[in-house]
Amino acid sequence: MNNFFSKTKQHYNQNLPFVIYSKPNSSNIFGILQQNNILHTIADYSEKGFVFASFDEKQLVLIPESESEIITAEKEITAFESIETDDLNFDINAKLQYESLVSKGIQAIKNEEFKKVVLSRSEEVPLKEFDFISTFQHLVQLYPTTFCYCFFHPEIGFWMGATPEQLLKANGNVFETTALAGTQKANLETEIRWEQKERDEQQYVTDFIIKRLREVANSVVVTKPYSLKAGSIWHIKTDISGVLNEKSTLQEVIDTLHPTPAVCGLPKKKAKAFILENENYDRTFYTGFLGELNSSFAESDSSSDLFVNLRSMQIQENKAILYMGCGITNESIPEKEWEESVNKSMTMKRVLKKEKRE
Repeated sequence: MNNFFSKTKQHYNQNLPFVIYSKPNSSNIFGILQQNNILHTIADYSEKGFVFASFDEKQLVLIPESESEIITAEKEITAFESIETDDLNFDINAKLQYESLVSKGIQAIKNEEFKKVVLSRSEEVPLKEFDFISTFQHLVQLYPTTFCYCFFHPEIGFWMGATPEQLLKANGNVFETTALAGTQKANLETEIRWEQKERDEQQYVTDFIIKRLREVANSVVVTKPYSLKAGSIWHIKTDISGVLNEKSTLQEVIDTLHPTPAVCGLPKKKAKAFILENENYDRTFYTGFLGELNSSFAESDSSSDLFVNLRSMQIQENKAILYMGCGITNESIPEKEWEESVNKSMTMKRVLKKEKRE
């Protein structure tokens, strides 16, 4: 084990907060090791460090740069054989429950309560021998185009993930973000065909982000939608960039974007209310956001690089809790949405194959 990981493991054994992560298409991994166990929080987004925020933004945890040791290393290729399997041993009650939730969402859309809602579920996977270092290395190796992370705080818990969606990249008044929606399992075909339901869903997300950003930006530039592969799943992606108004703050931009229609719905307030009333579990940090906040160690000048916490799992004693959600529109079919959620669960299950013991 190289020095980067041995130092991280020693830090964890001391029950001290840390985050290790790898950015999309990067050859480096970073670590921020907090030197005390204080729970720091965000007040106004002027802080420097790594932010870990919950879906409802009630928990805005910070690992401060000023109280941490920063470590870096180059990625290494590790021996790891991923096994592609179809998850046939699912809980029939979980399937029925999720399909019922989706049906309720479709009915609400038909009743014109909102245009789109993102409905999620959680799933427990038993663990016997779990090594977060090897699991993180497998994540980085399997999903090089995503933001891979491992976050721990004794008062918050242990989270890992590989998310394909950027919330915001900001350097001074210049910003970049993405609209990501639509999901399709990768197959041997090189050309991906998207149904109208998926194209509509992606357009909802794009239109919402552009409309909201124009309230805080002087200019907004949008690319055409294109297909993006993240592991064994394809998405539709649109890149959006621009320049903020002089009076706009980072906090305003984050509040404008989060939660996006890709994790909540449209209109945002009505969709969020439906989620909180009907999902029957607490998402906590799933579909929240995380990343570098006003950081200066990875770039030449201070910048923020934030991602939406998708394809994530919470590690607890003897189990991993996986989280996955699907965008529901008028065209949705409950059974297809269940299948999509199963495909998304495989992102994390592929790195748990070697750890899982029934």
